[in-house]
Amino acid sequence: MDAHGFDPHDHTHCITDALGAVEEECAARKLQLTPVRRRTLELLLSEHRAMGAYDVLEHLRAEGLGSQPPVAYRALDFLVSHGFAHRIERLNAFVACAHPGQRHAPCFLICRGCSAVAEAAGRPAMRALRAAASGVGFAVERAVIEAEGLCPTCAEAAA
Repeated sequence: MDAHGFDPHDHTHCITDALGAVEEECAARKLQLTPVRRRTLELLLSEHRAMGAYDVLEHLRAEGLGSQPPVAYRALDFLVSHGFAHRIERLNAFVACAHPGQRHAPCFLICRGCSAVAEAAGRPAMRALRAAASGVGFAVERAVIEAEGLCPTCAEAAA
């Protein structure tokens, strides 16, 4: 799995592919992708940046899809719990999964310049973390790996 988010790509194709994958997963797992859940996912997919729940709510409210915080939180909870989105702990925000329907352990690369978030393969880092924890008798049950720095565009601009 390549880092996804900083590389130039056809973003329209990216959104279409992700929505298609989520729709297929929902059909296969008999999950309801309601209009609010779908629109929330579309909002998260619109850019490779994390969005806060209240940012999502503002869009939903403007589009007449709900005006109370639970509307956004329920949609985000559904997306996260089924692997269609991820919570970025550092930012207290959410980002669409770059590989919906695929079992993976991502690491998140957060640009402090433009707030873009890329999802990178995290299995090697998770193995190392579990090995270190095991060495002291600790069993890792859940971990989120996030790194903050500069994306290629912001690093080039800073140079």
